[in-house]
Amino acid sequence: MHGLINKAIEGFVCDSFGAERWQAICRAARLEESEFEAMLHYEDAVTGRLLNATAAELGVLREAVLEDIGTYLVSHPNVEALRRLLRFGGESFVEFLHSLDELPERARLAVDDLGLPTLELRDLEEGRFALLSRFPWPGFGHVMIGVLRTLADDYGALVFLEHRGVEKAGPGETLETIEVTVVEAAFAAGRRFDLGARAGSP
Repeated sequence: MHGLINKAIEGFVCDSFGAERWQAICRAARLEESEFEAMLHYEDAVTGRLLNATAAELGVLREAVLEDIGTYLVSHPNVEALRRLLRFGGESFVEFLHSLDELPERARLAVDDLGLPTLELRDLEEGRFALLSRFPWPGFGHVMIGVLRTLADDYGALVFLEHRGVEKAGPGETLETIEVTVVEAAFAAGRRFDLGARAGSP
Protein backbone atom coordinates (compact mmCIF):
# COMPACT_ATOMS: atom_id res chain seq x y z
CA MET A 1 0.00 0.00 0.00
CA HIS A 2 1.26 3.47 -0.82
CA GLY A 3 2.63 5.34 2.18
CA LEU A 4 0.26 8.24 1.55
CA ILE A 5 -2.66 6.03 2.53
CA ASN A 6 -1.08 5.01 5.84
CA LYS A 7 -0.01 8.61 6.36
CA ALA A 8 -3.62 9.68 5.94
CA ILE A 9 -4.68 7.28 8.70
CA GLU A 10 -1.89 8.61 10.92
CA GLY A 11 -2.88 12.22 10.25
CA PHE A 12 -6.56 11.52 10.90
CA VAL A 13 -5.91 9.94 14.29
CA CYS A 14 -3.27 12.43 15.45
CA ASP A 15 -5.21 15.51 14.35
CA SER A 16 -8.56 14.25 15.62
CA PHE A 17 -7.67 12.33 18.80
CA GLY A 18 -4.07 13.11 19.69
CA ALA A 19 -0.65 11.47 19.53
CA GLU A 20 -1.19 9.27 22.61
CA ARG A 21 -4.09 7.42 21.04
CA TRP A 22 -2.10 7.03 17.83
CA GLN A 23 0.71 5.42 19.81
CA ALA A 24 -1.80 3.05 21.41
CA ILE A 25 -3.15 2.13 17.97
CA CYS A 26 0.35 1.44 16.64
CA ARG A 27 1.07 -0.84 19.60
CA ALA A 28 -2.19 -2.71 19.07
CA ALA A 29 -1.37 -3.06 15.36
CA ARG A 30 2.06 -4.50 16.28
CA LEU A 31 4.02 -1.84 14.42
CA GLU A 32 7.69 -1.28 15.12
CA GLU A 33 7.45 2.41 14.16
CA SER A 34 4.65 4.91 14.61
CA GLU A 35 5.45 7.26 11.72
CA PHE A 36 4.96 6.51 8.04
CA GLU A 37 6.89 7.92 5.10
CA ALA A 38 4.50 9.31 2.49
CA MET A 39 6.55 8.23 -0.52
CA LEU A 40 7.33 4.65 0.53
CA HIS A 41 5.28 1.50 0.01
CA TYR A 42 4.15 -0.81 2.82
CA GLU A 43 2.67 -4.28 3.03
CA ASP A 44 -1.09 -4.27 2.58
CA ALA A 45 -1.47 -6.17 5.86
CA VAL A 46 -0.05 -3.17 7.74
CA THR A 47 -2.90 -0.96 6.53
CA GLY A 48 -5.46 -3.58 7.47
CA ARG A 49 -4.06 -3.92 10.98
CA LEU A 50 -4.00 -0.14 11.36
CA LEU A 51 -7.65 0.23 10.40
CA ASN A 52 -8.73 -2.62 12.69
CA ALA A 53 -6.74 -1.22 15.61
CA THR A 54 -8.13 2.27 15.01
CA ALA A 55 -11.70 0.97 14.98
CA ALA A 56 -11.09 -0.96 18.20
CA GLU A 57 -9.42 2.00 19.94
CA LEU A 58 -12.24 4.37 18.98
CA GLY A 59 -14.99 1.84 19.65
CA VAL A 60 -16.59 2.11 16.21
CA LEU A 61 -16.96 -0.03 13.12
CA ARG A 62 -14.15 -0.09 10.56
CA GLU A 63 -16.56 1.39 7.99
CA ALA A 64 -17.16 4.37 10.29
CA VAL A 65 -13.40 4.94 10.56
CA LEU A 66 -13.09 4.93 6.78
CA GLU A 67 -15.94 7.44 6.38
CA ASP A 68 -14.39 9.69 9.02
CA ILE A 69 -11.05 9.52 7.22
CA GLY A 70 -12.81 10.63 4.04
CA THR A 71 -14.36 13.55 5.90
CA TYR A 72 -11.00 14.46 7.43
CA LEU A 73 -9.24 14.45 4.05
CA VAL A 74 -11.47 17.22 2.68
CA SER A 75 -12.20 19.24 5.80
CA HIS A 76 -9.12 19.48 8.03
CA PRO A 77 -6.80 22.49 7.47
CA ASN A 78 -3.75 20.20 7.40
CA VAL A 79 -4.96 18.59 4.17
CA GLU A 80 -6.50 21.62 2.48
CA ALA A 81 -4.68 20.89 -0.79
CA LEU A 82 -6.83 17.79 -1.42
CA ARG A 83 -10.06 19.74 -1.02
CA ARG A 84 -8.77 22.27 -3.53
CA LEU A 85 -7.85 19.51 -6.00
CA LEU A 86 -11.39 18.14 -5.79
CA ARG A 87 -13.09 21.55 -6.01
CA PHE A 88 -11.34 22.16 -9.31
CA GLY A 89 -13.66 19.47 -10.66
CA GLY A 90 -16.54 21.89 -11.15
CA GLU A 91 -18.58 24.84 -9.96
CA SER A 92 -21.51 22.70 -8.76
CA PHE A 93 -21.80 19.41 -6.90
CA VAL A 94 -23.16 17.64 -9.99
CA GLU A 95 -20.25 18.94 -12.09
CA PHE A 96 -17.92 17.70 -9.35
CA LEU A 97 -19.52 14.23 -9.53
CA HIS A 98 -18.93 14.07 -13.27
CA SER A 99 -15.26 14.96 -12.75
CA LEU A 100 -14.59 11.99 -10.46
CA ASP A 101 -13.79 9.68 -13.40
CA GLU A 102 -10.65 11.80 -13.92
CA LEU A 103 -9.59 11.89 -10.26
CA PRO A 104 -7.08 8.98 -10.32
CA GLU A 105 -5.33 10.50 -13.35
CA ARG A 106 -5.20 13.95 -11.75
CA ALA A 107 -3.78 12.44 -8.56
CA ARG A 108 -1.04 10.71 -10.56
CA LEU A 109 0.06 14.09 -11.90
CA ALA A 110 1.09 14.89 -8.33
CA VAL A 111 2.20 11.38 -7.26
CA ASP A 112 2.87 9.18 -10.26
CA ASP A 113 2.92 5.85 -8.38
CA LEU A 114 -0.20 6.48 -6.29
CA GLY A 115 -2.75 3.82 -7.15
CA LEU A 116 -6.31 5.02 -6.53
CA PRO A 117 -9.53 3.15 -7.30
CA THR A 118 -11.02 3.41 -10.76
CA LEU A 119 -14.15 5.57 -10.45
CA GLU A 120 -17.11 5.50 -12.82
CA LEU A 121 -20.22 7.67 -12.52
CA ARG A 122 -23.47 6.40 -14.02
CA ASP A 123 -26.60 8.53 -14.45
CA LEU A 124 -29.61 6.60 -13.17
CA GLU A 125 -32.36 9.20 -13.55
CA GLU A 126 -32.88 12.88 -12.85
CA GLY A 127 -30.80 13.72 -9.77
CA ARG A 128 -29.73 10.11 -9.10
CA PHE A 129 -26.32 8.63 -9.80
CA ALA A 130 -24.33 5.49 -9.09
CA LEU A 131 -20.63 5.92 -8.34
CA LEU A 132 -18.71 2.70 -8.97
CA SER A 133 -15.34 2.19 -7.29
CA ARG A 134 -13.04 -0.65 -8.42
CA PHE A 135 -10.04 -1.43 -6.25
CA PRO A 136 -8.17 -4.55 -5.08
CA TRP A 137 -9.13 -3.86 -1.44
CA PRO A 138 -12.64 -3.11 -0.18
CA GLY A 139 -13.30 0.00 1.89
CA PHE A 140 -12.56 2.91 -0.40
CA GLY A 141 -16.28 3.31 -1.05
CA HIS A 142 -16.75 4.28 2.59
CA VAL A 143 -13.93 6.81 2.29
CA MET A 144 -15.78 8.28 -0.70
CA ILE A 145 -18.97 8.52 1.37
CA GLY A 146 -17.13 10.81 3.78
CA VAL A 147 -15.63 12.81 0.92
CA LEU A 148 -18.95 13.18 -0.90
CA ARG A 149 -20.91 14.15 2.21
CA THR A 150 -18.41 16.86 3.08
CA LEU A 151 -18.12 18.17 -0.48
CA ALA A 152 -21.91 18.28 -0.79
CA ASP A 153 -21.99 20.60 2.23
CA ASP A 154 -19.10 22.54 0.69
CA TYR A 155 -21.17 23.14 -2.46
CA GLY A 156 -24.37 23.81 -0.48
CA ALA A 157 -26.14 20.76 -1.95
CA LEU A 158 -28.64 18.54 -0.12
CA VAL A 159 -27.60 14.98 -0.94
CA PHE A 160 -28.55 11.48 0.17
CA LEU A 161 -25.79 8.84 0.03
CA GLU A 162 -26.06 5.07 0.34
CA HIS A 163 -23.30 2.47 0.20
CA ARG A 164 -24.77 -0.44 -1.76
CA GLY A 165 -22.21 -3.03 -0.72
CA VAL A 166 -19.12 -4.80 -2.02
CA GLU A 167 -18.89 -7.49 -4.69
CA LYS A 168 -16.20 -9.27 -6.66
CA ALA A 169 -15.44 -7.51 -9.95
CA GLY A 170 -12.81 -9.88 -11.29
CA PRO A 171 -9.52 -11.45 -10.26
CA GLY A 172 -8.03 -9.39 -7.45
CA GLU A 173 -10.62 -6.62 -7.75
CA THR A 174 -13.64 -5.54 -5.71
CA LEU A 175 -16.51 -3.32 -6.77
CA GLU A 176 -18.27 -0.92 -4.41
CA THR A 177 -21.31 1.10 -5.44
CA ILE A 178 -22.44 4.35 -3.87
CA GLU A 179 -25.90 5.61 -4.75
CA VAL A 180 -26.05 9.42 -4.83
CA THR A 181 -29.35 11.30 -4.79
CA VAL A 182 -29.10 15.06 -5.23
CA VAL A 183 -32.27 16.25 -3.50
CA GLU A 184 -31.52 19.94 -4.01
CA ALA A 185 -28.42 21.24 -5.77
CA ALA A 186 -28.57 24.71 -4.16
CA PHE A 187 -30.00 23.91 -0.75
CA ALA A 188 -27.74 26.31 1.19
CA ALA A 189 -24.95 28.77 0.65
CA GLY A 190 -21.80 26.85 -0.20
CA ARG A 191 -18.38 27.44 1.23
CA ARG A 192 -16.48 30.16 -0.61
CA PHE A 193 -13.98 28.85 -3.14
CA ASP A 194 -11.87 30.86 -5.58
CA LEU A 195 -10.40 28.80 -8.45
CA GLY A 196 -7.70 31.40 -8.84
CA ALA A 197 -6.66 31.48 -5.18
CA ARG A 198 -3.38 30.08 -3.97
CA ALA A 199 -3.33 26.71 -2.19
CA GLY A 200 -3.86 27.13 1.52
CA SER A 201 -6.23 30.10 1.22
CA PRO A 202 -9.95 29.71 2.10
